[in-house]
Amino acid sequence: MATDKKEKQPFNVKKFYRRTALIIYDILSVILASALAILVRYELQIDNIPEYFLMPIIRSLPLIIAVTLVIFWIFRLYHSLWAFAGETELQNLVIACILSGVSNVVILRFFRFGGQTQAVPNSYYFLYTFFLIACIFASRFSYRFFRSLKHRNENRNNSISVMVIGAGEAANVIIKEILVSHFSTMVIKCIIDDDKGKWGRFIQGIKVVGGRERIIECAELYDIDEIIVAMPSISRQEMKAILDICKETKCKIRTLPGMYQLVNGEVNVSKLRDVEVEDLLGREPVQIDIDEIAGYVSGKTVLVTGGGGSIGSELCRQIARHAPGRLIIVDVYENNAYDIQQELRAEHPDLKLDVLIASIRNTSRMNWIFEHYRPDIVYHAAAHKHVPLMEDSPCEAIKNNVFGTWKTAMAAAANGTERFVMISTDKAVNPTNIMGASKRICEMIIQTLNRHYETNFVAVRFGNVLGSNGSVIPLFKRQIAAGGPVTVTDPNIIRYFMTIPEAVSLVLQAGAYAKGGEIFVLDMGEPVRILDLAENLIKLSGYRVGEDIRIEFTGLRPGEKLYEEMLMSEEGLKETANRQIHIGQPIQFDEEQFFVQLNRLKAAAESESPDIREYVRKIVPTYTVKGNQNHVHEQDSTDTVFTEGLALQPDHARG
Repeated sequence: MATDKKEKQPFNVKKFYRRTALIIYDILSVILASALAILVRYELQIDNIPEYFLMPIIRSLPLIIAVTLVIFWIFRLYHSLWAFAGETELQNLVIACILSGVSNVVILRFFRFGGQTQAVPNSYYFLYTFFLIACIFASRFSYRFFRSLKHRNENRNNSISVMVIGAGEAANVIIKEILVSHFSTMVIKCIIDDDKGKWGRFIQGIKVVGGRERIIECAELYDIDEIIVAMPSISRQEMKAILDICKETKCKIRTLPGMYQLVNGEVNVSKLRDVEVEDLLGREPVQIDIDEIAGYVSGKTVLVTGGGGSIGSELCRQIARHAPGRLIIVDVYENNAYDIQQELRAEHPDLKLDVLIASIRNTSRMNWIFEHYRPDIVYHAAAHKHVPLMEDSPCEAIKNNVFGTWKTAMAAAANGTERFVMISTDKAVNPTNIMGASKRICEMIIQTLNRHYETNFVAVRFGNVLGSNGSVIPLFKRQIAAGGPVTVTDPNIIRYFMTIPEAVSLVLQAGAYAKGGEIFVLDMGEPVRILDLAENLIKLSGYRVGEDIRIEFTGLRPGEKLYEEMLMSEEGLKETANRQIHIGQPIQFDEEQFFVQLNRLKAAAESESPDIREYVRKIVPTYTVKGNQNHVHEQDSTDTVFTEGLALQPDHARG
């Protein structure tokens, strides 16, 4: 048998019987519609129907039936899956029946059956079309109705009781899908909406019972298991206000990701997501100027250190969307690097992507990478960031953060990089831990190098990001999943929070503003109590605080403080075009002494000196060293200044 011959489909007996039954039903429907039309025209008095009207109608029936069946076939009334019929099928049904009525007019008016001398009354044709639509609609949509009824009865005793908040278009789509789905076990009991004009009305047969003030009452009244917030267009403040009520109900809460889902027609049950703590921050998403970012990233070679981490990987995602000429990811941890590589290759198949395994502490490796790829823009996100771990390994924090940054920045300057953007932290302000102090030294390094090289060196400082590696949210989730307790260091501890995409978007825009030497400070909004985050996360998980899940206070960890600051008092603030990005004025310091101190710090870190914190404090006077204050002997002025080639590249120096 030839391989290019179309394979015959097996004869479907079930489909044949179904279509045959529908055709027979449609034949009977045409006959019934014709009979009802003439009977209603003469007020159901069969004796009053003139024979010169009745006989042409009877004699034309075979031709009308044949024409109607052909029309129905053309409009696919024998091909659709009527269990899932929607607007398109309904439109086809109505149009097909109207065309059958038109064919009735043509046949009876122009063919003059049985010596017909007078025209059949016009009302007959309208009545015929109406009754035919009713009969065909009943046959096609009754199956869907009874199937839905059967589905509801089957799941009545084993179902999830649902409350929907919102009575708009998004809610209508969600409710409709839940009602018609054969697989859903959700039963919608009530709808909540603040619009009083909708109270007492119904959507898909479900009543709008009142406004948000009835959420808790109705959750108990209807024994609700799950709440769906179907209001993608409301503000973050409004969402927070509603969720603050919902989390007191002990119900699981889900919501739609955002308005774009509704605009793109993507609203459905699969798009629902669990409510996260981010939804309770009550802050509008950060707004950025996409054109500004695209303008300086597009077509450029961009290098991201620490590109596999939580911040670095999001930087790579957003950079990839702005059409860089080439994206280079550098990371020492191969698993993270591999994950972001596979993700970007899948989402951006045309992206020129290089993923390199390297440590920023390796001078030769970093120099080779910069000499080989000559990046135009560098985002330096590689760093040790975990505060308690760095308190236990302070020399590693210095070697990686301080001198890894130095080596990367020097490689950038020596190879003509246009912009170097370092990711800093609010912990660099009046630091109480070695990690924050190391980042403050990094800021001083990039401000110093900016005065000596054509590269525009800047730093971007922001607070905690929700969901990043080492943040409290993933820890709280694991503790809740294990049954508790949830550990909080102090009931009064507060932090500034921002989502990872928000922080990275602002970092990218700050890079567009860079002129060199700035420390950009991101507006993180109002600070949030960690205790509130823990309580909210427990409630959103459907548990009761103190009863189902306990909260334990463990005390501040080494190097941790109750609150974080975004700016030193000496720095002040300058505004930018984006109200959420500010510029801190540089603090002046003795550059020559700074390099002498860096040299001593390098030697101390490499020798694993127990006095490393005191060396750091000499460089960062605002660093508060807790515990033993070890004395460090001043070295004489003959110390070799650690510059590692600072003055050895005159071709790249600023004029």
